[in-house]
This record gives sequence, structure tokens and C-alpha cells, in this order.
Amino acid sequence: MKQQASTSTNTIALSAGSYSFLARVKPWAIQALIMIAPFVVYGLFLLCYEVNPVELYVSMVKSTFGDLYGFGEVLLKATPFILTGLAAALPAKAGLVNVGGEGQLAIGALFATWFAVFYLNDFPAWLGIPLMMIAGALGGAVWAGLVAVLKVKGRLNETITSVLLNYVATFTVGFFVHGLLKDKESFNWPFSPEIASSLRLPIINGTRLHIGFVVALVLAVLVWYVLTRTRLGFRIRVLGSNRLAAERAGMNINKMYFWVLIAAGMLAGIAGMIEIAGIEGRLRASTGANFGYLGFLAAMMAWNKPLRLIVTAFLLGMISVAGNTLEISSGLPSSSVNILMALVLFFILGSGRWAKR
Repeated sequence: MKQQASTSTNTIALSAGSYSFLARVKPWAIQALIMIAPFVVYGLFLLCYEVNPVELYVSMVKSTFGDLYGFGEVLLKATPFILTGLAAALPAKAGLVNVGGEGQLAIGALFATWFAVFYLNDFPAWLGIPLMMIAGALGGAVWAGLVAVLKVKGRLNETITSVLLNYVATFTVGFFVHGLLKDKESFNWPFSPEIASSLRLPIINGTRLHIGFVVALVLAVLVWYVLTRTRLGFRIRVLGSNRLAAERAGMNINKMYFWVLIAAGMLAGIAGMIEIAGIEGRLRASTGANFGYLGFLAAMMAWNKPLRLIVTAFLLGMISVAGNTLEISSGLPSSSVNILMALVLFFILGSGRWAKR
């Protein structure tokens, strides 16, 4: 009898251990399936165009991780996505929907270029680059300030105003590169004069990756720290989760909305400065096009969590760089990689809604 009881006890213990192991593994398995599923669906799309998805995926991985240059390109692409993603994630924690990262980046790039061309040309790098970054942040803050004023004073929906201001920002940049900021030696091409070499961000040898990536990482960690470890972050999260409770707790709601949007604009404006000082070297009408929207996408994929945003921005950066390989290897336009981005977002958002049930 004792032997039978011992055997039963061991069986129950093994069953409990197996159940515990499966319970631990199951969430990871589900996450893995969610990440793989978009690539499977996109593979079916490729098969419709007689493209071998396995060969294409292998070439895409080789182009992004095969050498230092390709990996640097991924990080380079991820940099503006992190910053414009933070510009969406931070207001989201306060219950705001800021889709204006696109316009705030563009105006940040405009301010940074204006100061660089007219005021900072003769400055040494150690002083000129920080001042240029401040100018970019100022530009983003000014543009976000319009959204904030319309939200606080005019009670207008920030989602609509920020989207509309994106278009205004595009036309504003176009106005300057065709007029006041136009390079006189450009043979009528619409772009600004090139900024001084001393104002360009240092890069890593063998790549085009610059220190702007480090700046983006530091700001992501800073936003995470403020949101999770400070009293201000706690107040922002309370406001975002329950506005009525925040009002009853004596918080000045409009003041918090205003400054959160200003901070978001500064982050996007810094992204614009980094594009000028790190990549472009001069302002063009197309500088940073779609980076704001992709940053918003990265923030949604990360559920507006700053540290997770680094991962999703990296993923979008990898897919963006792989788009060039897609065009070369399959003959499909590089823009068709946007389908893969949409599928990734669809599955991640769908999994989140499923998890809440």
C-alpha cells in the first residue's frame, strides 16, 4: 500500500511539474507564433507572384545581419522610429493620441537646418551640434505647441489637429526649400545649402551609423524612467487611465496635456535634427517622410512602452532595410514591404485584444 501511495504521489508531482512547465512555455510559444504568422501570410503573398519566400527571407536576413554595414543600416533606420515612437507613446500614457510626429519631425529638421546654415556654421562640433539639437527640439515643440493650444484652449481633438498639421508642415518645409532656404548653387533643385562638416554627427567606421542612435536609446530610457520611477510619471499614468480621478485628485489636466505634448514634439524635433546632421546634410522637401507615421506604428506595436519600443523600432528598421533586397531579389517594388509591416501590426494588435478577453 505504501509503495502504491508513493507511486501515486510521484505521478501527481510529475503531472504538476509538466503542467507548470507547459504553463511557463505556452506564453512564449504564443508570442513566437504571433511573430512568425505575418511572415507566413506574406510568404503566401509572395508565392502568388511566383517568388520563393524562403530564398527571399534568407537574402533579407543576409542583407541586414550579414555584415556590419547592413546591421548599421538597420539601427540607422530604427533611430527616427524610436524618437517619433516616443512622441506618440508619451502622450498616449496621458490619454492623448498624437499622430503629429511626422510634422513635428519636419519642423524640427527645418529649425535645425535654419540655425545650422545661418548661425552655427563656424561653431566647433562640441558646441554647434548640441545647439543644433536644441534648435530641432524647439522646432518640434513649436509645432506640437499648436496642437496643445488647440487642445487646451480650443477643446479640439488632438488626433485630428495633429494629422492636419502634418500636411501643413510638409508644405511649410516645401515653401522654405523653394525660397528662403534654397541653395543658390542647386541648379534650381529644391534643397537647402549643405550644413558645415563640423555639424555632422560622428559615424562608426565601415557604416553610416551615427551617434544619433545612442541619443535615441538614452531618450527612450529617460522617458521610461520618468514614466515608471518618478512622481510626474505616476501623475501622467493616472491621467491617462482615469481623467476623472486625476481631476478629483487636484491635477491641472490642461497644464499636463500641454506640457506632455510639448515634450513629445521635442522628441520628434530631435529626430528631425538627427536626420539632417546624421544622414541628409541638408534639408529637402522629402526629409523624414513617413518616419512619423512609422514611429506611431512602432509605438502601437510596443503598447506605448518605451523600452519595448526599441525592439519594435528595430523590427521596423529591419523590414525597411530588407525592402531594398525585396526589390532586387524578387522584382517587386520595395514599397510592397509595407504589406509585411501591416501584417506584423495586425497580428500584434490582434493578439493583444485576444489576450484582454
